[in-house]
Parts: sequence; structure tokens; C-alpha cells
Amino acid sequence: MDPSCHNPMAQATATPSPWRGTANLQFAASSQGLTSFQGGSTAPLKLMRAFAGADGRCELPLLHTAGGLVGGDQLKIELGLGANSRALITSVAAQKVYGIKGQWAHIDIETQLGPGADLEWLPQETLVFEGGLLQQQQRLELAENASWLGIDVVRFGRTARGETLGNGCWRSSLEIQRKSASGRRWELVDRLQINRDCLDSAHGLKGQPVLASLVWAAPSPLDSNKLQALVNQGRQDSLELEGEMALGSLQQGLIARYRGPSSQAARHWFYRLWAMIRQLRGLSAPLAPRVWPLQEYPHAPALN
Repeated sequence: MDPSCHNPMAQATATPSPWRGTANLQFAASSQGLTSFQGGSTAPLKLMRAFAGADGRCELPLLHTAGGLVGGDQLKIELGLGANSRALITSVAAQKVYGIKGQWAHIDIETQLGPGADLEWLPQETLVFEGGLLQQQQRLELAENASWLGIDVVRFGRTARGETLGNGCWRSSLEIQRKSASGRRWELVDRLQINRDCLDSAHGLKGQPVLASLVWAAPSPLDSNKLQALVNQGRQDSLELEGEMALGSLQQGLIARYRGPSSQAARHWFYRLWAMIRQLRGLSAPLAPRVWPLQEYPHAPALN
């Protein structure tokens, strides 16, 4: 096309408006121990069919129908779990973040867990394309004996195509507060930022394309011997997997980090930790959600 004939208004007209997707979900436990939910969503978020887990847990997949985020898009998710309710929330596919120069996409998640509530937040990975700008913020307020387990697996650039993050940037903020009879206390404030410099730095990702985190805010202080056994086993289970892994305890829970070339290795390790945490709590062994890719998720050996 002759550049002199290009109509700039045609391009402006064709540019889609940013998405403002929302989901508001409230979970409640029945007298039979089954958890159900009420609420809804707006495009591009869509609620898929929920399933009942072996322990009465409500397993709910979320679908992002737009296929990805671009600059200016905003997703807001509000979750409330009533007393003794149990839920597992995942996503149907990886979250893609495309680059539009100078514009950020935002994901905000607000979560409140009532007494005895138990939430497993297990989305599939996020893929930040070259030039993508994503700021995600997750705020949690937990009752004194509530449990939250969450993962975050992020790949920077389509490495199979030789792509890196370029001028893109990823920012993440995770804030966990717990209520108690004496007031509120911070359990974790975790803020991360990855740009091109951090991606290459020895103090950042050392050139590796994948960063992943797992956090467990336990419902009660853990027996020191059992916690140490879990940490030791988790470190042992990471040895044959590709990448670098670190695992340590929180005041009431644990945190795990992965950096390396393989998002699958990160998920495998997190699946093992998830299985051990379930076992430590006397819960049923986890099963990979039906919407996850078909692949093996090996369990960790039993704790002594």
C-alpha cells in the first residue's frame, strides 16, 4: 500500500476499546460439607462449569474469552469464602499479555476468607510477550484459622521463537493479612518487578525466562518438626527437575521460588508441594483440574 494513501482515522477506528472484565464470587459450605458459589462475571471473564472435589471442595475454572490482555485492559476478581467453605480456582488456559507501547494491563484480585475457609488459587501460567506491560495485585484478608495456597508461574517472552521480554515489564504485589482476636497482622508482603535488566541480572533471573512462586498461608502455626520435614522433602524433590528452586518457611506457612527455563518443571515441583501440604493437613490427595494440559504431575513421596 502506498503510505501516502494511508488513512490514519481508519486505524484509530479499528483499535478496540480496553476490556474491563470482572468476576464476583461468594462461596458457602452446606451442612453436608459441600461448597457452592453464587455470583457472576462480565466479559471477557467467563465462569465455566464447577465440579465437586473429593472433599466437597468447589473446583471452578475461569476462562478469559478475549485470548489475552493488551495495554489498558483491566481484570478485577473479588472472592469471598464463608465459614468452612473450600474452593479451588484455576484458569482454562495460559494468560497471554501482549505489548502495546506505554500502556499497562492490570489484574486486581481481592480475597476474603472466613473462619475455617480454605482456598487453593491455582491458575495456569502467564506469558508476557515482548513489550508486554502487566501489573497484578493480590490482596488477601484471612480469618485466624483460614488457609490459602496460591501459585504464580510467569514466562517472559516466547522463548521458542527466540523472543525475550524486550522493553516489557511485569510487576506483582501479594499482600496477606490475618485477623485475630488481638487485631490484624501481616503474614506476607511480596513485591516483585521484572524488566529487561532484572531478567539478565545475576541478582534477578540470570537470563532464565521463567519465574514462579508458591505461597501457603497455613490455618494454624505448624509443628516445627513436621514443617522441617516438609521443607526437606520439598528440596529433595526439586533435585531432578530443571532449574533453580528455593523453599523456606514463613511465620505460619511456607514460600517456594523457581527460576529456570521450564514452566513445566515449576508446575511439577509445585504439584508435589501441593500434594505434601494436602497430606500434612490430613486432606485427600490432589487431582489435577480437568482443564489443565494432559501431562504427568508426579506426587511427592509420603512424609514420615
